[in-house]
Amino acid sequence: MKKLLLVLSLLGFWTSQSHGQNTGQTVKGIVLDQQSETPLIGATVEWISGSDHRGTVTDIDGYFRLENIPFGRHAFQVSYLGYNSITLPNIEVSAGKEVSLTVSLEEAIEQLGEIVVTADAQKDKAQNELATISARTFSVEEVNRFSGGRSDVGRLAANFAGVSNPDDSRNDIVIRGNSPTGVLWRLEGIPIPNPNHFATLGTTGGPVSALNPNLLANSDFLTSAFPAEYGNALAGAFDLNFRNGNRDEHEFMFQMGAVSGFEGMAEGPLNKANKGSYLVAGRYSFVGLASELGLPIGTNASPNYQDVAFKLNFGNSPAGNLTFFGIGGRSDIDFLHTETDENDLFAASDEDAFAESQFGVIGLRHNLLIGSNAYLRTIAAVSTSRNLFNQDRFFNLDTPEETSIRYFETNNIENRYSLSSYYNQKFNAKLTTRFGLSGEFYDYNIQANTRENRPDLDGDGTPDLLPVYNFEEGTALLQAFGQSQYRINKSWTLNTGIHFQLLTLNSTFAVEPRVAVNYHLKEGHTINLGYGLHHQTQPLPIQLLQAETSPGIFETTNKDLDFTRSNHFVLGYDVKLGSEWRAKLETYYQLIDKVPVDPFSSSFSMLNIGSDFGFPTDAIGLVNEGTGTNIGLELTVEKFFSKGYYALLTTSIFDSKYEGSDGIVRNTAFNNGYVFNLLFGKEWRVGAHAITFDTKLTTAGGRYYTPVDLEASKIADREILQTENAFAEQYDPYFRWDAKVGFKFNSTKRKLSHHFYFDIQNVTNNDNIFARRYNRQTNEVNEVYQLGFFPDFMYRIQF
Repeated sequence: MKKLLLVLSLLGFWTSQSHGQNTGQTVKGIVLDQQSETPLIGATVEWISGSDHRGTVTDIDGYFRLENIPFGRHAFQVSYLGYNSITLPNIEVSAGKEVSLTVSLEEAIEQLGEIVVTADAQKDKAQNELATISARTFSVEEVNRFSGGRSDVGRLAANFAGVSNPDDSRNDIVIRGNSPTGVLWRLEGIPIPNPNHFATLGTTGGPVSALNPNLLANSDFLTSAFPAEYGNALAGAFDLNFRNGNRDEHEFMFQMGAVSGFEGMAEGPLNKANKGSYLVAGRYSFVGLASELGLPIGTNASPNYQDVAFKLNFGNSPAGNLTFFGIGGRSDIDFLHTETDENDLFAASDEDAFAESQFGVIGLRHNLLIGSNAYLRTIAAVSTSRNLFNQDRFFNLDTPEETSIRYFETNNIENRYSLSSYYNQKFNAKLTTRFGLSGEFYDYNIQANTRENRPDLDGDGTPDLLPVYNFEEGTALLQAFGQSQYRINKSWTLNTGIHFQLLTLNSTFAVEPRVAVNYHLKEGHTINLGYGLHHQTQPLPIQLLQAETSPGIFETTNKDLDFTRSNHFVLGYDVKLGSEWRAKLETYYQLIDKVPVDPFSSSFSMLNIGSDFGFPTDAIGLVNEGTGTNIGLELTVEKFFSKGYYALLTTSIFDSKYEGSDGIVRNTAFNNGYVFNLLFGKEWRVGAHAITFDTKLTTAGGRYYTPVDLEASKIADREILQTENAFAEQYDPYFRWDAKVGFKFNSTKRKLSHHFYFDIQNVTNNDNIFARRYNRQTNEVNEVYQLGFFPDFMYRIQF
């Protein structure tokens, strides 16, 4: 703590040193055609918040620059002849960093002569112009702004309608009742492995995100019926992009936070002539310090994790634009039974467990403008992910006969080689098409052994340590798509597409039509209708599970499983309530079939798997005969940040059901029934500085669960569930209130800014139940609760 205070004191001393006056900052960027991404030469950019209404025009490469814009929040209007003008409201200008904007203008279908049509930039609209239903964009500011979000993209998404986070200790998200395994992660246009620390093979979430939000550009989040370019996902997609570094000036940032740890970031020009830039950042955790201070993190063990990310933009040339990007992270944690109690979210009190994970992605993206209305984008990437987990179980604890045995072990390595290329053609203001190909080529070396549900063949009194899977081969997932957008007139827009995918592991393939229609009833009122057919491969730990088909002979009985299939129907109504408010109502129906279930009468279904670290080790010989349905209604009322405050209300009412091989319709594990979020934030400007307050209130129906069969568990000395009563009981409703106070300080003597916040999560310390578990030591069923009162903080300096 003394070292931390010393650092803050030195930074404060540095800030106080006078080096001339600094009363404003540069706002710059580029203006592009929305459909073709061609730079618009001579576009007008005006600062309309100030009394002098200063402006400029874009140069031959589409770039603009406005200098000495005062600190605070400002609005800018961007216009170009023949295009719909837009206003960018509430752009925050601070001392420590130049503002860089990427502005996309849409060509007007009908030319109106001297009449100028201007609208506020639609923050709810996706960056991908072909994603027009159940999709929205999110900004870095939003990731860092909302209370309780821990600067985590996944936790941010849980604020949106139709999305929930079932576990405070992890960032898995449930979209419209679907398992988190149905989520696709894309970075710079390419699918990537699970981008979280402590990730395990086949999952999509984790306790801590390895995605550094300070590197992200505005990105998209899609929840259903997405365009044809997105494949191999049933629930939703994160389509993320790294921003470019500052192409003119070197800038630096240092940050420290209770969850993110220590962070350093640098950016600046690579080649000013070509407008190239670099951006690099690294983080090192000190959550272990939070644990030592007694703050609840869900375990007494001390997690360690680090990550790094970068993007090098080599600028523009006649051969196109080339960028080199990457992200990587590692994490480890040791759970010792001597330090574990019955309330631990991750470990048992009679086990030692040792977990380690690493992942990395590096890629090249090439963008070539072809003429004035088309481009070809190609991305090549190499990724690797590894998770190691060893579990030792103790017997006769605290007695002279205390012993331990290795109970479970796994070492999974996935290497992936990805290549994607697509061509985008804008024919005119009405018609744009895009088609492409992609391939993901996998090399696997995955091994797991367990004693769970295994026989005692050697007669030593304990189950034998036998294979779960042992696979060292390769496979490929090949995909192709074609899609188009036709703006029939000012009122009607039609998006159509088709997607194809093939898994070479078992030659399974699928063809998927997608369609969306948007009808603008009148100014500010839009009806949206969408349909999508979606397929997804099975999680690898399930598809490659091994069964002992005869003594000593193990076979992968799930290898030939087909894709799970989903038909998704969406109807929405969107209304703008003035320039600052909007409301959105969506209803959906999802029919899922070809779900893996047991070949015999059973309540098991893969629709209930995926919100934890692992997968069942006895799900063998599965067949694609299960079904499921999700039906719901969602409401969003949003006040975009203006006049110093924002508000967001989202609520979802839904029903999620499944049918296993026993033919009984049951609640899924993710059928909360309802989710309600209310967020509010206020900013007070004090000269060049600001004080902020943000709060969030969340309540949701309790999750359904399968009760423990206590007597059977006592006999087996392990947890046995009443599978005949699968998901028949429900936990109490979930409630959490978060509140955050922050301070922003802009130096008027240096190009330097400070930002500090203190974020209290679960202010009321509400006991939200996480699970009911069998305790082998006490032969009782214990209630385990989610995270309680947790104070988070962040301090950032930019210069």
